[in-house]
Amino acid sequence: MSEFPAPHVTQNWQLRKPAARSGGGMVVSQVKAAAEAGALMLEAGGTAADAAVATAFALTALEPWNSGLGGIGFAQAMKPGMAQAETFDFGPVSPAGLDPSAYPLTGGMKRDLFPWPEVEGDRNVHGPLSFVVPSAVAGYALLHETHGRLPIRDVLAPAVALAKRGLPQDWYTTLKVASSAAVLRLYPESARVYLPNGLPPVPPYQGSPGFFTLGNLPATLERLQQAGLRDLYEGEIAAQIASDVKAMGGFLSAADLAACRARILPSVAVHWRRRELMLVNGLTAAPTLRRVLDGMADADWAGAEPSAAWYGRLARAMQDAYAERLAGLGDAEPKGADSCTTHITAADKDGMMVAMTTTLLSSMGSRVMLPGTGIMMNNGVMWFDPVPGTPNAIGPGKRALNNMCPVIAASGGQPEIAVGASGGRRIMASVFQLLSFVADFGMEVEAAAHHPRIDVSGPAGIGADRRLPEAVLAALRTEGEVELLEHGVMPINFACPNLIRRGPEGVVGISDAASPWSAAVAAG
Repeated sequence: MSEFPAPHVTQNWQLRKPAARSGGGMVVSQVKAAAEAGALMLEAGGTAADAAVATAFALTALEPWNSGLGGIGFAQAMKPGMAQAETFDFGPVSPAGLDPSAYPLTGGMKRDLFPWPEVEGDRNVHGPLSFVVPSAVAGYALLHETHGRLPIRDVLAPAVALAKRGLPQDWYTTLKVASSAAVLRLYPESARVYLPNGLPPVPPYQGSPGFFTLGNLPATLERLQQAGLRDLYEGEIAAQIASDVKAMGGFLSAADLAACRARILPSVAVHWRRRELMLVNGLTAAPTLRRVLDGMADADWAGAEPSAAWYGRLARAMQDAYAERLAGLGDAEPKGADSCTTHITAADKDGMMVAMTTTLLSSMGSRVMLPGTGIMMNNGVMWFDPVPGTPNAIGPGKRALNNMCPVIAASGGQPEIAVGASGGRRIMASVFQLLSFVADFGMEVEAAAHHPRIDVSGPAGIGADRRLPEAVLAALRTEGEVELLEHGVMPINFACPNLIRRGPEGVVGISDAASPWSAAVAAG
């Protein structure tokens, strides 16, 4: 007799996301309305950089649990004919005045796959002591200045309009707010905005959901539109941020904001099976991905889709790569942490591609909304190891190791595929698999996005999509303990990737099936 009762399945349905196709440009985002904002830029004659920046600002108003003005990130940009892509590094940097002694250990441990030392009051995880310098806007500005074509006022216009309309008050918003409510309630402005009457907002039982305003965010976006993006670092907005943080007792200062700059680095080009993979430079998941590429070089690449042996080899390669990462670099964040990044891909009619990953780190970041600006601040201090003397230890003015992994694959000097994902330590596994399904096995983009994946986020343990056939599961079990998982909205057991591919007949894009609001939007 088969097992009874059978394991509970939350989503007893088949999820599908449509691909989008265009002879011109494309934008893919975890929120359709934000991708539409980017597509408007392409239709107005803008570049993929204009589109990506417009989408990122729109997400500030539409996906406040994942990214925003208080976040950080990395982007890859490549035009046809470039020898290698450019990395736009606006990654996490701790405040110059940060005092490591302000994060005393309790002696207890956070119980994830890798024990994470616990800090008193979780002050490295939420609250004003968890902020690193919010460099996202500096990164968007540098990308726009370098490769944009449209005035920044026009690029920001959709975000301003969306912020004035407000955040959709549907079931997904209820779910995301409720999942952070226990900590949001600790901070007055966060509680006022997200927990009216002490409870998460809920949609009506029938009819259309409404919208609600994210504090002073609309006015802040309008100010950036009028005064320029440096106002967040040196103008009225900067002064308000510094004042609010000082009143809360945080380390982030006006001097930190004024000194904030994004930088352009050459991407790391790696030859891979007839293509050049442009990996993101900086303290990211790229070195770990490179080790996985080495481990998969002589894997079983025959057939129209991965074999059981291929999955087994991938599990082993990822375990080995993570063992090396954790031993040499330190952890980037605990496995199982509620990392809620977002990823944007964009392509324009002239052949340029952008892959941008941006984040607040945890869902709702620090859970602190600054009252003067409506900005949700990151909790980037959690990227640092709280144990003194470790490779990635908490300290002042330091860059933190993180798991972002935007990739552009080029062929013959032409950017062909842009891909990336959200999902913390799960990102790298999903990026490699989706890229391989499309580039190496030749799957159609839509089929690849729905093909079941595995997740390996450390030197032991394998998460497997329960839809995988028994032969694959058997091969995985030879490499370690296997946990069967659903790929669903919550729990988030797999990263959420999206991808654009350019071919002779135009571009095709796809978003993650389990992200309710996500979409690929064609332009032109």
